[in-house]
Amino acid sequence: MLIKTLVENTSVSEDFGSEHGLSLYIETKKQKILFDVGASELFLQNAKKLGVNIADVDFLVISHGHYDHGGGLKTFFEENTKAEVFLHRFAFEKHYAIRKNDELDFIGLDEDLKQNKQVVLTSDRFFISSGIQVFSNIVKREPRPKSNSGLLKGHRGQTVDDTFAHEQNLVIEEDGKTLLVTGCAHNGIINILEHFHTLKGRMPNYVIGGFHLSSRSGGNEDSEMIDRIGKYLLGTKAKFYTCHCTGIEPYKSLKAVMGDSIDYLSAGSEIII
Repeated sequence: MLIKTLVENTSVSEDFGSEHGLSLYIETKKQKILFDVGASELFLQNAKKLGVNIADVDFLVISHGHYDHGGGLKTFFEENTKAEVFLHRFAFEKHYAIRKNDELDFIGLDEDLKQNKQVVLTSDRFFISSGIQVFSNIVKREPRPKSNSGLLKGHRGQTVDDTFAHEQNLVIEEDGKTLLVTGCAHNGIINILEHFHTLKGRMPNYVIGGFHLSSRSGGNEDSEMIDRIGKYLLGTKAKFYTCHCTGIEPYKSLKAVMGDSIDYLSAGSEIII
């Protein structure tokens, strides 16, 4: 599998733009897959620089209903008129964030796009094609990230704490290896991996994505929890590539615990697994 990072908070060089968001291009032997489309049209600009033709993408998975993962959706529809786009059925609900000045900021998706004929709404465990599926409905065994604080959703005319039921994770199986891709792991990376184990009876071989150990409003997960997460991840024997909402400082802490078992992906990076 070939993975190219189209959008991330950082970039490998000045040749690639960066923004608070995530977009990954994944090429298997049979499929060309896009996972998230960042916050803007930047994913398209960086894709061209990386030799990726968005019109050739077979399908797109949007991990959850936040703009930094689905903000480029309109641009995607303009470039690709054939690919099915898989979003959780709750992804188009209203989502908000409380900013530092206590103002409520809308961070959801453009609801008008829900009517596009390419949209396929998912729930729980959804099989896209042979060896490719998404899953949600994560059981909360461990506390969710503290950096979820201030993330809200609309519910019956009020704003309440988000339960992140709209978040889904991608699983790709090829040549006896399994890749798990997370968008932000708002449900907690340990909870997601435990749920994966419940479904599959084993751990994945590779994991790519954000772990939400930092937030835009400031503050990281406490060091004890990051250390605990690092030890848990190390115990899975998987290879991890993280990015986006994990945060640079939390990543450094994880790296100190996990060594070669974890690396960081920036916009413009290319890896083969």
